[in-house]
Amino acid sequence: MENNIPNGNLRLVAWELTRRCNLSCVHCRASAVNNEACLDDVNKEELTTDEAFSLIDEIARVSRPILILTGGEPLLRQDIFKIASYGVTKGITVVMATNGTLIDEELAKQIKTSGIKRISISLDGANAKTHNEFRQVTGAFEGALNGIKWAKISGIEFQINTTITKQNYTQSNDIIALADQLGAVVCDFFFLVPTGRAREMEGQELTPREYEEVLTRLDKKSRDVPIKIKTTCAPHYSRIRHDFSTTRGCLAGTAFCFISYKGEVFPCGYLDVNCGNIRLANFYDIWENSPVFNDLRDLSKYKGKCGRCEYLHVCGGCRARAYAKTQDYLAQEPNCIYKPHKGNRSGR
Repeated sequence: MENNIPNGNLRLVAWELTRRCNLSCVHCRASAVNNEACLDDVNKEELTTDEAFSLIDEIARVSRPILILTGGEPLLRQDIFKIASYGVTKGITVVMATNGTLIDEELAKQIKTSGIKRISISLDGANAKTHNEFRQVTGAFEGALNGIKWAKISGIEFQINTTITKQNYTQSNDIIALADQLGAVVCDFFFLVPTGRAREMEGQELTPREYEEVLTRLDKKSRDVPIKIKTTCAPHYSRIRHDFSTTRGCLAGTAFCFISYKGEVFPCGYLDVNCGNIRLANFYDIWENSPVFNDLRDLSKYKGKCGRCEYLHVCGGCRARAYAKTQDYLAQEPNCIYKPHKGNRSGR
C-alpha cells in the first residue's frame, strides 16, 4: 500500500469567517469574543468581502470541496449571504455551522435563498442544563431549538453537532434520540481537543478508555437508528467500525484544511500550526506545497504506534491531539488504547 496521500484531494474546507460570537462557550476552539473591547480589533483583521470572493476563486482552482462557513458565529457577518451565494456560483457546496440562537423567520429565509445546502446547530447536551453550562448563556438551549424550528419551516437540511467531554459523554444516546426526534439528518460528535479556551478544560477530556467506550457505544447505536452518526477528532472510529472505505479518520492536511478569519491556513481548526496566509500567498500554493501538509500526507513519517499500526491508512490518529500533547503533529495519537499487531508495518 502506498505511503503517500496524493495532493489535490481537497474535499472539505472550514472557514472561520469571524471570531465574533453572541455566546461564550467554554470549549470554544476560536476563543471567540462577544465583548465590545475586543470587537474592533477582530473586525479590522477579518477578510473583506472582496478578499472572501478572491479566496473562493482560489479554492475553486484546487477543487470543488464542501465549504463550511463557521466562526465564531458566522451570522454576525453582514455579508454572510453574499459570500455563501458567491461560493455556490462557483460550483462549491456551501454549508454553515451556527449556534442557532440568531435564526428567526427572516434569517431562515435568507439562508435558504443564498443556496446554503445544510446548517449544523450545536447541542452539547440532551437538556437545557448541560447545554447552557457549555454555552455559558442562559436560554442558549431554547434559542438553538427555536433556530431549528425555523430551519425546518424553511426546508433547510440540518445536522446536530455535539462536543463530547466528561460532562456529557453519558448522554450520547439521549442526544442521538433528540437529534432524530428533531429531524436532523446527521448527529456529529466532536471529541474535545485542548486548544483555544478548551485548554482550560483539559480535565474534561475523556480518558483513552472512556474514549474507546463512547466510540464503541456510538458504533452500536448507529446500527439501530435511522439518523447518520458521525465523529470528528475521533479517527479510530474507523477502526472500531471496521470501515476500510476511502474516507480516512483524520483528514487534516490531506483532504481538509481550516482557514482563519484573518486568512491563515491550518491543517485543521484544532491543529495550531500555521501553514501560510492567503494575504501573502495564494491558497493553491499553500495547499500544494506547504511542508506541514506534505508531512501529513507522507504516512512513512508517522511516529510511535501510529507509524506501525495496520489501521494507519483508515485512521491516522488525531494529529491535532498529538500536537496538543507533544508539540509534534507526527507523534502517536495519545488517546488510543489499541495495540498494533507486531510486524504489520515497519514503523518507528
